[in-house]
Amino acid sequence: MTAFKTGDPTTLGRLYGRTKGHRLRPVQQALLDELYPALAVPEDGPVTAAAVFGEDRPLHFEIGFGGGEHLAYRADLLPDHRFIGAEPFENGVVSALQHIRDQGLSNIRLHMGDALEVLRRVPDGTLSFLYLLHPDPWPKARHAKRRMMNPGPLDLFAAKLKPGGIFRVATDDPTYCRWSLMQMARRDEFEWLAKSADDFRKAPGGWPLTRYAEKALREGRELWFFQYRRR
Repeated sequence: MTAFKTGDPTTLGRLYGRTKGHRLRPVQQALLDELYPALAVPEDGPVTAAAVFGEDRPLHFEIGFGGGEHLAYRADLLPDHRFIGAEPFENGVVSALQHIRDQGLSNIRLHMGDALEVLRRVPDGTLSFLYLLHPDPWPKARHAKRRMMNPGPLDLFAAKLKPGGIFRVATDDPTYCRWSLMQMARRDEFEWLAKSADDFRKAPGGWPLTRYAEKALREGRELWFFQYRRR
């Protein structure tokens, strides 16, 4: 997960955590070698639907898509929209590629690496949806600056969303839940869409659970879902 440097809320830090897991099987490696290059976000230039997909469509961006199941679900649900997902973990990218191949999805592009590097190339006021689902909570107080829900990243999120655009956040960590609420309460650019407790304890329609969320439920952890609209 990307972090910002202490004392400078607009400067990118570095990626924390691992980028590789178990060794890829030959069929997985082939998928990474052959399909990923065709679906990779260009390495430079503005990141817009027109530039990346060749046509102007509503654009979604998912930060840290894990295994890609949410990204694939949303892309299948909204075939006229365009989706960009960024994930530094190689095995997660392979999983997303499998979803894309098996579901025949043509409206997704991927970046294996730092999500915020790509997000900074999105012109301001462009995104219709931005997703941050179950980010690393960095539960120790001394690691709080590594959390994605901090002023620097949130400034970036606010800039990239169009007026009326939706920012979705999910977590199963109580500390991260409280931290996120505290950070968002300080923001004037976002309107929290919850009207009752059920609105943030249950996923709304069109918001599938990730494999991580399902694991959290099996292990008895509570889930929280937050939707904010860009003013």
